[in-house]
Amino acid sequence: MFATELFDIPVRTNEPGFTAHELHELLSFLDSTDQYDHQAATTTTTTTGSPNSNSGSEGSDRSVYNVDERKRRRMVSNRESARRSRWRKKRHLEKLTEQANRLNLENQELKYALGSTLSQCNVVWKANQRLRSESIVLRGRLTGLCRTLAAMHGHAVNYNGAPNYSDR
Repeated sequence: MFATELFDIPVRTNEPGFTAHELHELLSFLDSTDQYDHQAATTTTTTTGSPNSNSGSEGSDRSVYNVDERKRRRMVSNRESARRSRWRKKRHLEKLTEQANRLNLENQELKYALGSTLSQCNVVWKANQRLRSESIVLRGRLTGLCRTLAAMHGHAVNYNGAPNYSDR
């Protein structure tokens, strides 16, 4: 039985994992390994009578095959690791970009709020200045009225414009 029939794996391209091509390679490798192992076991058993005994040439082929296979597996593993690393880096960059956009928007909103607050502060400051000036003018008029009233009643006026009744 072939490995492709044994492992019916759905391939999703937007998630980390093997690509369809890599899966096909791995599954075809499993097929060839199963066939090779079956042939080697059958040949060894029929020629020597024991599955564990190997001839010198067959053992050297197997060790070369294992070395090459280990190299290939390591290469596939490294590719997958690099692909996952690129995917994580991409996700991290996307999150940082989203955060930067969100912070820029918040910064603009805060600048607008600050400008609005400063504008209102300026309006209140001008109104305060106008009220102080008006207060000074009204205080001067009150002082003048108090002096006039005091003069009409014949009283002395103190320094702040209020009549001085201590003369009586």
